[in-house]
Amino acid sequence: MKHVIHTLNKAFDNRVRLGVMAVLLANDAVSFNELKEALDLTDGNLASHVGALEKAGYVEVSKQFVGKKPNTTYTVSKAGKTAFQEHLNALEKLLRGQS
Repeated sequence: MKHVIHTLNKAFDNRVRLGVMAVLLANDAVSFNELKEALDLTDGNLASHVGALEKAGYVEVSKQFVGKKPNTTYTVSKAGKTAFQEHLNALEKLLRGQS
């Protein structure tokens, strides 16, 4: 039998990725600047962590231009919603002392 701790998703181990997922799940879509401001991150730090979540298939990226300015928007994928919910469920079980 697998212990609950082994069911935690390593993609969400980092506090920044956990924050990105929480913000994205609370909103339909969030721009790069909004996400950067909400989590108080540098451009590079945010880009690195969002890139890891995108690579895992948990975040979808939409790039477009608004006038002459690039605008990047992020949303949570269906797989991301499922994976994050499973992670939260595992955390709850761990907190309750269930194995």
